[in-house]
Amino acid sequence: MKFLGNVIATVIGIFVFIMLFFFGVILIGAIFGGDDTVSVESDSVIELNLKNIQNDYAGKFKDPWVTKFSSGGEIGLTDVINAIEAAKKDDNIKGISILNDESSLGLAQYKDLRNALESFKKSGKFVWAYANSYSQKEYYLNSVANTVYLNPAGDLDFKGLSSEIMFFKDFQDKSGIHMEVIRHGKYKSAVEPFLENKMSDANREQMTALLNSLWATVSSDISKSRNIPLPKLNEIANGLLARTPEMAKAQKLVDIVAYEDVYHNAIKKALKVTGDDDYNKISIQDYTQNFTTTALTNTANDQIAIIYAQGEIAGGEGDVTVIGEGSMRRSLQEARKNDDVKAIVLRIDSPGGSALTSDLIWREIEVTKKVKPVVVSMGNYAASGGYYIACNANKIFAESNTITGSIGVFGVLPNFTPLANKLGINTEQVETHENAASYSPFVPVDEKFKAFTLEGVEYIYKTFVTHVAEGRKMTFAQVDAIAQGRVWTGSQALKIGLVDKIGGLNDAIAEAAKIAKIKTYSTQNFPEYEKNFSDLLSGFPFAKSKEAFIKEEIGEENYLMIEQIKRYQNKKGVQAMMPFGIKIQ
Repeated sequence: MKFLGNVIATVIGIFVFIMLFFFGVILIGAIFGGDDTVSVESDSVIELNLKNIQNDYAGKFKDPWVTKFSSGGEIGLTDVINAIEAAKKDDNIKGISILNDESSLGLAQYKDLRNALESFKKSGKFVWAYANSYSQKEYYLNSVANTVYLNPAGDLDFKGLSSEIMFFKDFQDKSGIHMEVIRHGKYKSAVEPFLENKMSDANREQMTALLNSLWATVSSDISKSRNIPLPKLNEIANGLLARTPEMAKAQKLVDIVAYEDVYHNAIKKALKVTGDDDYNKISIQDYTQNFTTTALTNTANDQIAIIYAQGEIAGGEGDVTVIGEGSMRRSLQEARKNDDVKAIVLRIDSPGGSALTSDLIWREIEVTKKVKPVVVSMGNYAASGGYYIACNANKIFAESNTITGSIGVFGVLPNFTPLANKLGINTEQVETHENAASYSPFVPVDEKFKAFTLEGVEYIYKTFVTHVAEGRKMTFAQVDAIAQGRVWTGSQALKIGLVDKIGGLNDAIAEAAKIAKIKTYSTQNFPEYEKNFSDLLSGFPFAKSKEAFIKEEIGEENYLMIEQIKRYQNKKGVQAMMPFGIKIQ
């Protein structure tokens, strides 16, 4: 036993030493790493690859040491767009190369980025694009280029939009794991997969309208960039007439079919680079970092606060991918009390979440807008709880392909009674009063309990619709008619009064300045998250290896199915949540 103890102690000692060494190297690098700024040489081309850019806002932390260790020089899409705007006037930059772009950004983010690239082209500089293959979403962005290249052995996916939703009713019956659903809204399809084994007519109606509206934006932008009539684009999509490089060229979706070396040689020729010399390149990450660290400081006293609300809405502090009550309310309060801040822009990219937290944030906005204007800018999503926190703003901007609305609420209670019965487990409760027992997943749902819960759901739905009606200056009946949990695109939402204007973040900022009656101003980003080192360590790769291992063993699709069930089990309280199962392809 003593020998075994010594072995265990030795193993633990080695592990501790490795961890201390690992973090020691990081600490030394953080302290003595020096300046990472990359100089911009003359006649340079920005290489636009957005693989590592996922959010509008990369985030910052109140603790500078946490910022040092966590950010790693990360940038957000907003930083990229601002850098592209600056590149228009940078004499050292001659053009932008969209090279093999692989991105997890959403359609509304791509719309904002496309607008920035269109503006860049108008400065007289070029935008070229090359890829070994184009997914449909990637082609939407790349089609903005003056010249589009495609690898001869590649392919282009152009077939229209689709969405796939998994249904778990039969799985529940077979497994004995049952999800008790209490909802309001005939379109509240966020919980439909647990109620049915196929799509309802109402859900199919809204999904069809949603996809057609999204496609209208995508195809219209491609039509303008490529000078191809819309009927022709739909014909190409229907017949898969651009499925090979030569077919894509024949249909004028791409300009040149060639290998990457030919693409780079063409750029060299355009820049008049001779011989074996390569042309000067700078990545969008480096250029953006350079722009943010070397740009002249805006000395304007007046400020506009940009508060980013990204991810699902939940309690707690929140972070870059979770909208937390703590960071959001603190940010609104700081901006409200800062005399230099004349207006606030709330940038929302959220499918919703906790109804309680949504209401707390709504209240903070309600208090804030009595002091200074609040303008909302919607990104990919501002649905359900995401719309809840937007509805009382002075003005609401959305991209035409933003997904919004989904005004409805639901409650989900996991129940394992059928499974327990199969395993021979019986649970009984003893109580002093008729309703004393809390909900138990091992006891069949009491109809009286279900009635009380539905009453709560109905109350929150009524509150939600009332807030929207007051914020949008509509009647309760008018909102209720377009609510019921139905999702809308930004262009649809404009027609029914849920948003005021179609536009991106910069349009919302300009509107905020107009309402505040200021002409020169600087911007300040929020939130600053309150995180410590234990929070930071939880995000390291070794802390997430379990999920990666499960995905590898059971496959991506099976993992997603289990993950959805797990997420519903973990949700507490009534939810104002859009159908997060929507996956546009």
